[in-house]
Amino acid sequence: MPVDVLMPALSPTMEEGALAKWHVKVGDKVAAGDVIAEIETDKATMEVEAVDDGVVEEILVPEGTQEVKVNTPIARLSGEGAAPPSPRPQAAETPAETPKSKAPEAAPEAAKPVPPAPAAADKGGQRIFASPVARRIAEQKGIDLSAIQGSGPHGRIIRADVEKAQPGARPAPAPAAAPRGETRPVLSLQQQGIPEGSYDLIPLDGMRKTVARRMTDSFRDVPHFPLNIDLEIDRLLEARARINAMLEKDGVKVSVNDMIIKAAAIALKRVPEANASYSPEGIAMHHHADIAMAVAVEGGLITPIIRRAEEKGLAEIAREAKDLAERARTRKLKPEEYLGGTFSISNLGMFGIKSFGSIINEPQGAILSVGAGEKRPVVRGDQLAIATVMSVTLTCDHRVVDGATGAKWLSTFKPLIEDPVTMIV
Repeated sequence: MPVDVLMPALSPTMEEGALAKWHVKVGDKVAAGDVIAEIETDKATMEVEAVDDGVVEEILVPEGTQEVKVNTPIARLSGEGAAPPSPRPQAAETPAETPKSKAPEAAPEAAKPVPPAPAAADKGGQRIFASPVARRIAEQKGIDLSAIQGSGPHGRIIRADVEKAQPGARPAPAPAAAPRGETRPVLSLQQQGIPEGSYDLIPLDGMRKTVARRMTDSFRDVPHFPLNIDLEIDRLLEARARINAMLEKDGVKVSVNDMIIKAAAIALKRVPEANASYSPEGIAMHHHADIAMAVAVEGGLITPIIRRAEEKGLAEIAREAKDLAERARTRKLKPEEYLGGTFSISNLGMFGIKSFGSIINEPQGAILSVGAGEKRPVVRGDQLAIATVMSVTLTCDHRVVDGATGAKWLSTFKPLIEDPVTMIV
């Protein structure tokens, strides 16, 4: 029995992707787990594995195809051990060989185009994320996927979940959707007074579309407010120099940003109400400080995550941050390496930016914007002095991190930066 290979949902936010490359061709035998294709999502390039044994009967979506919707059939496998399909004849009969009275034969059922499979949805209209094998077993057993709680990555329903489920189970209630404001009509550039032909248009790729949509949703629907403070970082710079001298033999170099990540994680554990997310069901108080760091890549932005940063030393954070940033720039991150997080840090200090505010990366409750360290005059007692000062802005989601909580977090974060010895006590 032929089995369709579907465009996978590689993350909860994925709606479509590009089929970058096929690793198989018609007639090839494949086993479950073999890499058969590469998919480009808005964030990364991912490998697609076969979920069944069989022979590639047909390639339904050629490589290089853009905007392939999730759950669209992209290839078809015949049953395990089946012979590859016979090639279809390409030459048509000539008019001399075809009697005029002969009516054209109806196309065989198998040759009719197969419409794309719609994304499975629960009663609330939300997509249900499940593996192709889980979907097929559920269909065979008459099981409603919306009744199953997935145990796979990010709640994805896998084969074991379906095999344990009972037919006729009552669907789980859909979570209440957060209210969304009305969107304004989108006007063309010409409608806004920019004449056609006066610019070059660069098509939007998947990453830029996703960044635009998520940032618009966040800025429109999340009540942002900023809190600003200045930090003296001379001691931090001295400590960094000493730490790097000690780690030089190991080939590890700690950056200022690595030390900011560590200090932010400690502050989140000391002020746990700032390490929280808003949801319609309640306020989620996170157990660990999973710090997302903004990394600029070609065509957009991605935020790989240092998980459990409060438990890691500076050398470990430095190694992990460097690895994640390098793989982010080549779009080799796995979804679990950039999805989620409880807090973000965006550092534009290396570009000479003195101070700025960031848009919150939902569902996180806050994001810290870090400016450049520069020599500035400061007042100590009644004396004027010179210090290296860095301005930071904490942008908070007022639904979960109010002004008092944000101020408390900053007052905890400040001494960790200004006197790094406090990070270890």
